[in-house]
Amino acid sequence: MSSITKRVTFIAKEGSEAKMKELLTAMVEPSKRENGCVFYDIYQYADNKRKFMAVESWRDEAALDGHKASAHYAVYKSSYEPFCEHKYSDELEILG
Repeated sequence: MSSITKRVTFIAKEGSEAKMKELLTAMVEPSKRENGCVFYDIYQYADNKRKFMAVESWRDEAALDGHKASAHYAVYKSSYEPFCEHKYSDELEILG
């Protein structure tokens, strides 16, 4: 069996750190309640308050697809861009 783990890094625009943190942390609890969520959390870098990392792990591709179809994901997706200077991600398939 394999799971999918993603690490997404966000760089908030100058002065938008609080709003970016609010939007990202609003995703944590509803995501953790989703079927197939193995792990989901948000981190803010201590040495760069504009930099955030979301780490999420899903049971399989179907669980990740379900997450992307959720209402809270739609809110995040439609809201974060005005506050984000840059976003990039890594996706790993973990076997075992």
